[in-house]
Amino acid sequence: MKIAMLAPISWRTPPRHYGPWELVTSLLTEALVARGIDVTLFATADSITAGTLEAVVPTGYSEDGTLDAKVMEILHISNVFEQAGRFDIIHNQADFMPLAFTRLVDTPIVTTIHGFSSERIVPVFKRYEDRVHYVAISAADRHPSLRYADTIHHGIPIEDFPFDPVGSEDLLFFGRMHPDKGAGEAIRAAKATGRTLVMCGIIQDQGYYDREVAPFLDGETIVHRGAVGGVERTRALGNARALLHLIGFDEPFGLSVIEAMACGTPVIAYNRGSMPELIDHGVTGFLVDDLAGAVDAIERAKDIDRAACRAAVARRFSVDHMADRYIALYNRILGD
Repeated sequence: MKIAMLAPISWRTPPRHYGPWELVTSLLTEALVARGIDVTLFATADSITAGTLEAVVPTGYSEDGTLDAKVMEILHISNVFEQAGRFDIIHNQADFMPLAFTRLVDTPIVTTIHGFSSERIVPVFKRYEDRVHYVAISAADRHPSLRYADTIHHGIPIEDFPFDPVGSEDLLFFGRMHPDKGAGEAIRAAKATGRTLVMCGIIQDQGYYDREVAPFLDGETIVHRGAVGGVERTRALGNARALLHLIGFDEPFGLSVIEAMACGTPVIAYNRGSMPELIDHGVTGFLVDDLAGAVDAIERAKDIDRAACRAAVARRFSVDHMADRYIALYNRILGD
């Protein structure tokens, strides 16, 4: 089986810090290669893979402001479709733009839909649903007007996330500084309990950050560490009483949620989007409806068994489980 894996190119694959789509693409690619599958990763030239790297774009356009995103994307997408005949399946992880090329080739196409940035892009997916096998990343993110081949949750290599059986008394926010991710809500919840809040993540909405985050940063009780990677990242995920995930939108998945749980940290999240699929209420965290519920859950977080959090991720959200599900889908498509 020969797979062309089309990565997003906003960031390197795998990303240095932020880049959830690129991260998932990398995890799946490496898991497939480890199983002996011939995978060509179409990504930025500075990407890293055990498979074959194919690139026409030097680096992620979000990492180099001199690059024009549209120009880079069209060069990147056309590169894989010009070589479509070499592959048994093209797996698109790069959103809706590649769909416009799919009727020009005979190779079967799988597209993982990582969420909908706007309802306005749905007509593109609808137009090509008879040609492309769509995969939802959660049941909550399945659009009612589209036809899907499967729903496959993301998986992570749990061995890369050291288990912290104790944590700390501090709270953690881990995500983009953007209204969707609820950084301001996390600050309000932390202040209501008098606990320290450690915040990690890129600033995606400067206006929101200036209004809802920056005025409360004091370097002691409310701290923003910026984007973190490597050991610093996993240490932050494990060294917390709880991860506050008080989101302001119906999140399609939430990698930081399962990463924190893999380290033993329970998650307190607003009960919307995919959160009920990821968090077992009262077992691996708490699903709450409002700020008052979040404040109450922070006090109850000490009752959560941190080992149970890790066990749940190992059982349901391993990278091996994700890879097995995709391989089964590939085989089903090729069999048909």
